[in-house]
Amino acid sequence: MNTIVPLISSGVAGPLGVLHLPRLWLKLSLESTGKLAAGYPGAGKGYDQMTIDALGLNRDAVIAFVKSSKPTYPQFEAWIKKQPGVKLDKATIDKANAAVLGYNHDDATRKGILSANGLPDDASACKDAVNLNNLDDWNEFHAAVLK
Repeated sequence: MNTIVPLISSGVAGPLGVLHLPRLWLKLSLESTGKLAAGYPGAGKGYDQMTIDALGLNRDAVIAFVKSSKPTYPQFEAWIKKQPGVKLDKATIDKANAAVLGYNHDDATRKGILSANGLPDDASACKDAVNLNNLDDWNEFHAAVLK
């Protein structure tokens, strides 16, 4: 396998308690080495940008740091703590986490992910983007590695 599907969920937090931050680090790390699976942005406009903005980080600085330093996850969090204007208070983190957990994909995206996984779009189907993205990642991993 030349590329890797990022399997850390947006619903996972590291020691700082920020959901999605470990996934952002993983995607940027994989992208910086040319190992991020096709179709996955290192830093996209959805959860990635929501997390960067919520913490008051500079997008370009985050991307450049991971690309140039190739930090471990704890090193990434340590770097974040040192950034000017960073917001890591409980209220900010709680609001950012609520935004991640409360986000739902549009109908077409939900239907596409469920269909690709052979699941019906009915009352029992998950609606939130975290779980839909998990299904999408697992399906991509299955196709890339197990088929």
